[in-house]
Amino acid sequence: ASEISFQFNKHKKTPSIGSHSSDMASVSSVSGSVLSVYSGDFGSVDAQGTVEFALDYDEKNREFQVHVSQCRDLAVVDEKKGRSDPYVKTYLLPDKARMGKRKTSVKKRTVNPIYNEVLRYKIEKMVLLIQKLNLSVWHNDPLGRNSFLGEIEIDLASWDWSNRKLNWYPLKPRVSAPQLQSLPLNPPSGEVHIWVKDVKDLLQLRPSGVDSFVKCYVLPDTSKKSYQKTRVIKRDTNPVFNHTIVYDGFHTEDLKDACVELTVWDHEKLTNHFLGGIRLGLGTGLSYGISVDWMDSTQEEVAFWQEMMSAANEWIEGLLPLRSLAGRKKLK
Repeated sequence: ASEISFQFNKHKKTPSIGSHSSDMASVSSVSGSVLSVYSGDFGSVDAQGTVEFALDYDEKNREFQVHVSQCRDLAVVDEKKGRSDPYVKTYLLPDKARMGKRKTSVKKRTVNPIYNEVLRYKIEKMVLLIQKLNLSVWHNDPLGRNSFLGEIEIDLASWDWSNRKLNWYPLKPRVSAPQLQSLPLNPPSGEVHIWVKDVKDLLQLRPSGVDSFVKCYVLPDTSKKSYQKTRVIKRDTNPVFNHTIVYDGFHTEDLKDACVELTVWDHEKLTNHFLGGIRLGLGTGLSYGISVDWMDSTQEEVAFWQEMMSAANEWIEGLLPLRSLAGRKKLK
């Protein structure tokens, strides 16, 4: 089966068990690899100046917005010509790779650039609150040897979201050494493999039978990369899927705060009907310290998840009853 990774190139993977048919997909991590945010040539430029920006969260569109207004008194990179060509770049940490970077346009020959641009991230609010915003200013070099001009880091868990006004913030020197090879990396990450074998005794909603499929999310991530689904099995109340999903980038600690949500649906042209689901997690009601309604696993589901956590590199097989799920209407 082929494995598709959004973090690395495509590569072949041999199934771990038997010779079952497998649709294999991999999505980016829950916590991911935390490498240095910096790239380019730092040179000997000292960070100075200020940046004006505002933060907002659009509840309707589930969008985090960074309004970058302007910078003042930035460092001069080319002292001979007395110029800098600055732009602003943002990341969400710790998993900068998953959400990607956003950056403004480059303003030529100025240390007081005006941008008035909005950088946008499609992200759930509860996921956003466990992130930090890293906003940095860079000089754009035609040969790619960009120079770091300063940064600011915002802990979004403690941010005052009623404050939507533009404010000035001093740019600070980089907090990490530029020698990337000396930076400590996160502990090795692993993968969670989910093999959806079959479903038994589904409710038959119409005389022709039920056309079912299974959706999967690893919460708290509800992005498109987290969302996976099986193919549709038509006119069968006991469908056999044999569908394998692989989520990579997991660390051991993530397993305590993550939850695998599997839901079964009846497929129709206009709308899909929810038939039931399960949530595999520790059922603590908390995820990364935040109270969430989806961390509500039953005793059977908790026991299954705990057995998986204690048996690395082994398949743990189980048969669990489908149930209604709190908060499932929030997920598409």
